Amino acid sequence: MNKTFGIKAICIAAALAILPAGAVLAQEKYPAPLIKMVTHSSPGGGSDVFLREMLPYLQHYLSPKLIVENVTGGSGAKAMSTVASSPTDGSWLYATTPTYIYTSLLSKPDASYKDMEPLVNVFYDPEVVYTSVDSKFQTLPDVIAAAKEGRGKWGAANPASLERQLLEQMKQKTGVNASIVTFEGGGDMQISVLNGTLDIGVGEIGEIRAQLDAGKIRMLAVLGDHRLSLFPDVKTAKEQGIDVAAVKFRGLAGPKNMSPAVIAAWEDAIPKLLEDPKYKKIYTENDLEPGFMKHDEYVSFINKFGDDTQAFLKASGVIK
Repeated sequence: MNKTFGIKAICIAAALAILPAGAVLAQEKYPAPLIKMVTHSSPGGGSDVFLREMLPYLQHYLSPKLIVENVTGGSGAKAMSTVASSPTDGSWLYATTPTYIYTSLLSKPDASYKDMEPLVNVFYDPEVVYTSVDSKFQTLPDVIAAAKEGRGKWGAANPASLERQLLEQMKQKTGVNASIVTFEGGGDMQISVLNGTLDIGVGEIGEIRAQLDAGKIRMLAVLGDHRLSLFPDVKTAKEQGIDVAAVKFRGLAGPKNMSPAVIAAWEDAIPKLLEDPKYKKIYTENDLEPGFMKHDEYVSFINKFGDDTQAFLKASGVIK
């Protein structure tokens, strides 16, 4: 055997031996050296916060370098088009939420959720109604009463978001005529709530956590079926007499026909990530609920969610 080749082989074997087993496997199998994690949110929005808090910990379980790309515009339409037309090597992935389903059904973008392939789900993310601590509103019924007397101003992350649909349902169920103002991201909306331009906003704990901890935001209701573990005194909307609730998922999708190696790498990495003690502390503080789904399960989940959402929008007269 060539002496130089033998020395190189020994060096490579030694280097691999000191790496975690998962890292060696990922390096051998993942087809791309760089993964661009795309979000339709502007900086400070829910998906942007989700990705930026997750990536430093996720990097331990995937060998490619991970970066966040904010591709705003069209309530996710531009981001979906970017990822749907990307290579199948897992180098471009999209942070999925119900927004990409609503955008697909409401605005008929060039690329819809059906033009992408669900990869895995990571979390369920509770939605909350919040206001400025300086506002006059102490409960969600206070907000509804004010909107009945005048015309409330409520904020949602973007025009085709789950948050927008929750507020539309709230209007429908309470009979108020509030104005719903939309933004390209939750961070922008939060500013308008804090300065009193909006009565309320709808968002996630991770999105509002800094202002919540600073005592500048008051939560009025949880838009889910149960109270939050970290904020047990905040009642659900249902407990306050307003029958509105939803489940917000947070996962990943890529272009159609992704490499099996990509799918396998993510199915291996996410369970490990969710068990990472340091990251668990981060996501627990944001009341994120682990909701890992493997690829096949997530594909079925997204297809059903899309069909159910389309049926709801048709029944509501929003689409034909």
